[in-house]
Amino acid sequence: MNISFDLDSTLIPHGNEFEAEKRNFFIKFLGVEPIRIGTAKVISDLQKQGHTIHIYTTSFRSQIKIRLMLFYYGIKVGKIINQSQNQRTLKKRNINASKYPPAFGFDLHIDDLKGVKMEGERLNFKTIIIKPNDKNWIEIIQKGITFEQ
Repeated sequence: MNISFDLDSTLIPHGNEFEAEKRNFFIKFLGVEPIRIGTAKVISDLQKQGHTIHIYTTSFRSQIKIRLMLFYYGIKVGKIINQSQNQRTLKKRNINASKYPPAFGFDLHIDDLKGVKMEGERLNFKTIIIKPNDKNWIEIIQKGITFEQ
């Protein structure tokens, strides 16, 4: 299955929403953002199960910045879709939504926003919504993927 993850408030905290991996001074200086504790393991586990993992964000971060940040944490992903590419693609398809994972070949999207879940219901794409303060977010993802298979 092609699974996409959102970044902001899903894998990257805004403030102290959830516990993040530690970074040293040099890495902070380079601008590597913190990620949610457990992210590398959950992505690795999903990849071992045969899933392909992608990033789908409405952030304007560059694809190379995202890829380098993930590389620091030992995470390799397939496609990285940022807001620039998202807007172009959805406009070409005349889709009025913040996100539409099927446009990029994604079978399931993991996000923090209820609005994305509502779009999924309206536009017929699958989502798993994890709240930033969900302590059992990994189990929610694992159960949701098992249910979708």
